[in-house]
Amino acid sequence: MKKNLIRLAGVSLAVLATASGVLAYDLVYDIERWWEPGDNRVFPREQTYANENGKLTTLNAAGNTATAGHPFFTPLGSNGRACISCHQPADGMSLSLKTINARWAQLGAKDPIFAPGDGANCPNLPAGDKASHSLLLERGLFRIARVWPPRDAAGRKITPEFSIEVVRDPTGCNTSREYGLDSATPTVSVYRRPRPVANLKHIMAVGFSFDPKSGLPLQRDPETGEFVSEALMADTRVLTLKAQAIDAMRTHLQMHGNPTPEQLRQIVEFESQISSAQSHDPWGGSLAAGGAQGGPQHIESGKGGVLQSTSNPIWKEFLGWKDGGTEPGLDPEQKQFRASVARGAELFVKRTFLIKGSAGINSMGFGDPVRNSCAMCHNMHQSGIDIAPGRIDLGTTNEPHAKPSPELPLFKLTCGDSYKAHPFLGKVVYTQDPGYALTTGRCEDIGKITTQSMRGLSGRAPYFANGSAATLREIVDIYDRRYNIQFTEQDKQDLVNLMKVL
Repeated sequence: MKKNLIRLAGVSLAVLATASGVLAYDLVYDIERWWEPGDNRVFPREQTYANENGKLTTLNAAGNTATAGHPFFTPLGSNGRACISCHQPADGMSLSLKTINARWAQLGAKDPIFAPGDGANCPNLPAGDKASHSLLLERGLFRIARVWPPRDAAGRKITPEFSIEVVRDPTGCNTSREYGLDSATPTVSVYRRPRPVANLKHIMAVGFSFDPKSGLPLQRDPETGEFVSEALMADTRVLTLKAQAIDAMRTHLQMHGNPTPEQLRQIVEFESQISSAQSHDPWGGSLAAGGAQGGPQHIESGKGGVLQSTSNPIWKEFLGWKDGGTEPGLDPEQKQFRASVARGAELFVKRTFLIKGSAGINSMGFGDPVRNSCAMCHNMHQSGIDIAPGRIDLGTTNEPHAKPSPELPLFKLTCGDSYKAHPFLGKVVYTQDPGYALTTGRCEDIGKITTQSMRGLSGRAPYFANGSAATLREIVDIYDRRYNIQFTEQDKQDLVNLMKVL
């Protein structure tokens, strides 16, 4: 096996020419790849970074942007972080587990991403101890502290329909007298992945005036009165980019006081102009070649909020690879890979299976079970989220379907006698993360999570809100087990290859 060290987009790459001819990348992270808060570099119109499945490209619609003094890139709080800390271009504007561990190897607990407020399993643990940051280092999870009981948009307490009992607390945070449910300010600590700050013009696009998953009216921006998409956060605890920026500055940046209106304007403007996606396949071929229209340019030029139909299906940009592409002289293995991607795109839309026991799907009036495909809930072409507002319980956090995770907390939620039970799990639900129910206090919302973006997946493992899928193959396996789809090995590989190029 031949091994050469090369340089590409700020990454040292050990390139292994395998017997099959496929290039395998052993990434060695360095300072050029990492965007440090306060670097004062120029955020360019286009930047491309290598990953194990090819290359990922991030586009800035505003062109070159000076970051000196820009609030997205400036540490405005007390812990040294800026927004860019957890939204790195090389990781599809999120933060991969590989990058997190590279930062620990370089600086340990001195790196601001390990700030104990949310970068440790609990703020009261020894900050310099690697074990204190195990959930971040092993699953890419930050602590999200939710005040309990919840408050509505006006700050009024919501009377919850259920009680919360801590069954398992490996981090010690939920039973802490300082940070837990019995503290002076009762708080529930859950652990989640950072969502990407990319392709937001599509994610924020509003396609409905009501939430079809609950039948309730869609929520409105409290400042403008306009409907919002409700797709921004995993638990919809904030509704707008402006509100999210304020929430993140107070919690993740530990900012004292409030950002200025100008700072908020700059952050929202910047976040709204970023497009990010995989741009090249493992052989270095462009995803916008050979009859395909992949890559972030396709996302940037698209209009937000367009619901796909069977005649205009999601991931249609790769259907042109059905026969391996149109260029002459392609490597046979590249043609095979491209044909696999095209099959994966077809499977995603056309392979139907029985979806059963999922609140937010089967509770919508479709029936239980309902027959549909992956594209039922991942139907927005440009991002892969669900254009229909609302959240879904796929079983990633609620027992009995959740991945056994003794490293995560486990809660027992008991619905009150005067309230309806969870539609499929009954009056008592065991969950690692109550999800949307921490925002609404409703039993029916236990475990519901907003659909995840599917772009730039190759740059930001692990997956799902709780990092329960370490690889793209695990995503497919989780769905296959959950809904007894019975994918063949070829089906699974085709779907994995599709996700590699998104």
